Amino acid sequence: MNEQVGKRAVSLSRRRYLIGLSRFIFFTSIAVLIFFIPIQINGSTEILFGYIYNSLIELFGIAGIWIINLLILVNALLSIAGKFIAREGSSLHSFYQGDSILYVPIYFLGALYSTLYTLHVSVPSFNGPEAIVGPDTGELMSGIALAVMWVIPLGAIFIPFFVNYGSIDLVGKLLQPIMRPLFKVPGKSAVDAITSFLTSSSVAVLFTTRLYKMRYYTKKEAAVITTSFSAVSIGFAAVVIDTAGLMEHFSKVYFSSFLIAFIIAFIMIRIPPLSLKRNEYIDGTAQNAEDRESESYSRATIGIAFNSAVNQAADSNDFFKEIKSSLKEGLAVLPKVMSMLFAIGVSFLILAEYTPTFEFIGAIIAPVMQLLQVPDAAIIAPSLTLGIAEMFLPVLYIAEMVGTLDPGARYFVTVVSMVQIIFFAETGAVMLSTGLPLKLWELVVIFIMRTLIAMPLAAIFMHLLF
Repeated sequence: MNEQVGKRAVSLSRRRYLIGLSRFIFFTSIAVLIFFIPIQINGSTEILFGYIYNSLIELFGIAGIWIINLLILVNALLSIAGKFIAREGSSLHSFYQGDSILYVPIYFLGALYSTLYTLHVSVPSFNGPEAIVGPDTGELMSGIALAVMWVIPLGAIFIPFFVNYGSIDLVGKLLQPIMRPLFKVPGKSAVDAITSFLTSSSVAVLFTTRLYKMRYYTKKEAAVITTSFSAVSIGFAAVVIDTAGLMEHFSKVYFSSFLIAFIIAFIMIRIPPLSLKRNEYIDGTAQNAEDRESESYSRATIGIAFNSAVNQAADSNDFFKEIKSSLKEGLAVLPKVMSMLFAIGVSFLILAEYTPTFEFIGAIIAPVMQLLQVPDAAIIAPSLTLGIAEMFLPVLYIAEMVGTLDPGARYFVTVVSMVQIIFFAETGAVMLSTGLPLKLWELVVIFIMRTLIAMPLAAIFMHLLF
């Protein structure tokens, strides 16, 4: 009798392992194909994820703008009900209770901007204020918003392929000995960085948010990973580098920015405000000291990592349940993200385009750049502060001067803008809207600190490479 039970247990264990192995291979293969493998489509090389959301943008056309406007309007109205009218404990109250009271006017500001722009592009007889609907403000913001509107639900659909079926566990175990001592984060955070570099910074933020809410990351780890590794994709980096007239130096520019980003991450985790974040999970549970210990590589590391991945895949829920849960989370934050994007993004773009704010700040940092012996320092200094509004603005600022600016100056602007990470036309707004443990003032401080740290590092590489 005992022998039969033992055989049955072995059989079940073997069956469970095969199920986990097949799930791991199948879902990981699909995820890698969607996020990481460049494919030829209509004569151009694209990542499949980017091709899908760009196709949806084209398919919906002007209707996409109306969908965004509707989401923002509904969110603004419901925020009043959820914050001031709904009874405590109701779903509406729960949805908005974590928002600062300042978010309500921000949501309405986003509704104003999006409505004016929507009417401007849809109603021939309506002309919105140029400062709000112009090509450098509302029009620029609408393009970003359209992309993010599809990135969020699509990311929510495909992210479980990584998170729930073993991929994240495999990478986490393999890279834990590197990521933990250097950046004080789990090895699985490397997937966030890879996802960001190859697809979209918004996807990386959503990826981190999902793992944070699943208790993979503590508050401190989630804040560090989001603000350190949510970089621009390699495709968009190529556009930025080309705009700066440095395409013939692409490898030097891109890989030096990659290295600088990791040096900044190494420093930022060890100083406030990130160093002051708590090592506790979303439910308030403290992280064990053992979980923060660094591991070392051994002969068994690969086997342990692979078995961890297979076990996770075997223990995962039904595929459609995982997708439903992830999609529900993604769609829930979509109205808030759209509202933040338009409110904060357009406001910063208006400041950049129509006020001398950034030129004034640039004049303050110009002497520092001159001390670092950056060529054309006084000319390019204002561009560096524009990055807080939109990552592309610094190189757009110097685009018309490419022919006259020193290559070193163009390199300096390009690299600093690529490693600032925080820009409120996209990543900053998404971070504030998805429930990550980050406040608006913290993001502004992190942006300033990243810029100040990046400047001497970029100057060193500039002198070495140019």
